[in-house]
Amino acid sequence: MNRSVLHVDLDQFIAAVEVLRHPELAGLPVVVGGDGDPSKRGVVSTASYEAREYGIRSGMALRTAYRRCPQAVFLPVDRDVYLSASARVMDTLRTFPAVVEVMGWDEAFMGLETAAPEAVAAEVQRAVLERTALWCSIGVGDNKLRAKLATGFAKPAGVFSLTGDNWHAVMEGRPTEALWGIGTKTARKLAALGIRTVAELARADVGELVRAFGPNTGPWLAQLARGEATSEVSAEPRVARGHGKERTYQLDLTDAEEIRRELCTLARELAADLAGEGRKAVRILVKVRFAPFFTTSHSVTLPKPALDPAAIERGALAALERFDLDRPVRLLGVRAELAPP
Repeated sequence: MNRSVLHVDLDQFIAAVEVLRHPELAGLPVVVGGDGDPSKRGVVSTASYEAREYGIRSGMALRTAYRRCPQAVFLPVDRDVYLSASARVMDTLRTFPAVVEVMGWDEAFMGLETAAPEAVAAEVQRAVLERTALWCSIGVGDNKLRAKLATGFAKPAGVFSLTGDNWHAVMEGRPTEALWGIGTKTARKLAALGIRTVAELARADVGELVRAFGPNTGPWLAQLARGEATSEVSAEPRVARGHGKERTYQLDLTDAEEIRRELCTLARELAADLAGEGRKAVRILVKVRFAPFFTTSHSVTLPKPALDPAAIERGALAALERFDLDRPVRLLGVRAELAPP
């Protein structure tokens, strides 16, 4: 018996749920986002595989998605329906003798002792399909990192195993951004050091990585490239590190005072949400998306942890002062980083 990790990822989850509600949409390009009106501002929450063939991706502006595929079916987000479907999936996973760590609506890790993890993965896949009519892809690994990466090779609706035995064969020639945790900016910084592949990162001088990325991140990047991970699958509920509110405006905000007023409104709404949880804000981050689609953010640390709406509002305004409000604004967001529970 070996300790194995499964990463269960529901395929095109939100779109798949909508197709179950509307069977006539099967096989059509389906885009879910905003209020379902691509003439208005909003972003794609998910796109069916058929829509993805047109280059439509999550996070894309609905208007851009419409230009790429005007014949697509656009639907509004229905959060309660997706939460209910997700709960049924997670309940199904918990019927297996495994520790289940929910990572979001559409994914979870399962930690289990088994001599045949691929066979268990196939059983999980069948159970989810039978009980929810939803397909999932499952990555099998000997730790969470490898299981998560394996899922990408399993899609759609497959099972793939990535362990220490085949890590080098599968991963070493791939670009560094193929690793879970390395984004475009980090990959560019690594490339500036002459490190472009997973194999090159695994062999990189740790001292050089420390100088470029710091004493914590540098060694961690090398560990990623070797497929090493130490975190265990845990059934403990995830504790949010922060909460946020954001709003996309159908008409650009061009007046600085109007931008401040809208930001204050968001800050007060955020404070009301935090009051229900009781955890204090320690840092406030403001996100601004300028027209046409350039997004940046700034943050400030509060003088002391606070739940007071006025303190959160002052923090948001202080962060806003770090922006040059010289272009039209299409989106504002406020996020509070929270003190530990």
